[in-house]
Amino acid sequence: MAAHLYLLRHGATEWSELGKHTSRTDLPLLALGEQQAAAWRPVLSKLAFARVLTSPLRRARRTAELAGFPAAEVTPLLTEVDYGRDEGRTRDEIRAERPDWDFFTHGGDGGETLAHAAARAVMLIGELAASEGSVLLVSHGHFLRVLAATYVGAPPEFGGRFQIGAGSVSILGSEHGVPAITSWNATAPR
Repeated sequence: MAAHLYLLRHGATEWSELGKHTSRTDLPLLALGEQQAAAWRPVLSKLAFARVLTSPLRRARRTAELAGFPAAEVTPLLTEVDYGRDEGRTRDEIRAERPDWDFFTHGGDGGETLAHAAARAVMLIGELAASEGSVLLVSHGHFLRVLAATYVGAPPEFGGRFQIGAGSVSILGSEHGVPAITSWNATAPR
């Protein structure tokens, strides 16, 4: 297993700032999102990564580029969970129709199931198992939460217990040989 998995959530977009669920809609970063990504460059440049991977969506690819990794490997395994018909809608808009709705309980209407997203996370973790050294993954909020839950052996629904802000870095590693979250939702130093 890789020494550590560094999880960089893409910087802010118009929809992330408005609380709209954004999966396959390929939005650019806002100026704020570009600043968030670039702020990590001095920190991440001091680390030696065995591999750097990114989601194919431009908000993630641009985040990787601004953070100092323009040649990051693109993999669809890091794509955001598909929200189906809930794409572009806020939590309040969804709850107006389904009052008890919660993404980590009910998923997106007609979208990807949490089980499928967790299966992608398992595939990715398996692919990275042979990496010698730390790995940087640039991806999206809900997928990174599912990945973290899966990594520590919890069900994907447990990802709903993790807050992860735009442009934040989290680290997965181990404690006494057991998969662990070693740092979560850190913002870049100013």
